[in-house]
Amino acid sequence: MKLLVTGAGGLVGRAVVQHCKQKDCEVVGLDHAALDITNEKQIDAVFDQALPDAVINCAAWTDVDGCELDPERAQRANARGPELLALSCRRLGALLLAISTDYVFDGEKQRFYDQRDQPNPQSVYGRAKLDGERRAQQAWARTIVVRSGYIFGEGGTNFLSTFLERARRGERIRAIRDCVGTPTYACDLARQLYRLVTLDLPGIYHVVNSGEGASFESFARDVLAAAGLDEQLVEGISAKDLCRPAPRPRNSRLRCLLSPAIGLEALPALEDALLRFVCNNLGPQLAGTVLHTL
Repeated sequence: MKLLVTGAGGLVGRAVVQHCKQKDCEVVGLDHAALDITNEKQIDAVFDQALPDAVINCAAWTDVDGCELDPERAQRANARGPELLALSCRRLGALLLAISTDYVFDGEKQRFYDQRDQPNPQSVYGRAKLDGERRAQQAWARTIVVRSGYIFGEGGTNFLSTFLERARRGERIRAIRDCVGTPTYACDLARQLYRLVTLDLPGIYHVVNSGEGASFESFARDVLAAAGLDEQLVEGISAKDLCRPAPRPRNSRLRCLLSPAIGLEALPALEDALLRFVCNNLGPQLAGTVLHTL
């Protein structure tokens, strides 16, 4: 199988390329400089040269507040882009897997969101991502949509990926306590994306690490505890105290109804993912100490 990965310079894209290169397939990873998914002519030219059997779209504009301030750019990157990829995939007969977000939900539900729940995004980012889901599926029936959220991993630039290093420098960390989701380790997400591509069963899937989910604050405290760092460095705050441009769902925890039905193995528990994340971010000696305590 020849696999093309867009957005290969980002957190998820890098994890997908790394994992898929270990499998029996040829991987072409393209960052934004190599492929702008809003450029139809460039997409067609790249696809005609690569002739992929499957495409995993990891390209997106994930700056939620930036999207709120520039809706046109958000729409191009997160809605029109997936549609253009789907059209080119249809022309070549290639499978498309498009990554979406937990922010397509409004956050008012008390329990987990599954595929039966009606999306109701409250932000420009969420609305554009939902539009991207629908445009891609309408353009090409052989499209898989994967919703995930609270993604963290090595080399990421978001809060969940960077606060551990900040804590190691002794910085105090403000973390939201009243928004909860299902944190997902990028390398675990990458493994499941590859499995979905090999299964080739179009539909909408929710892919997150197993467990009850976490707030930003509880996630941060658990990671610092696993790393042997002072949990008092974390200060819990309310989302409204940050006064950010874009609203966030108070609860965006995801659960998948389809995965068990098709025999798709659940992702590891969040606690396991946190420990691996900590070990991968510490030096060999400290990582060994953490593993010895398990």
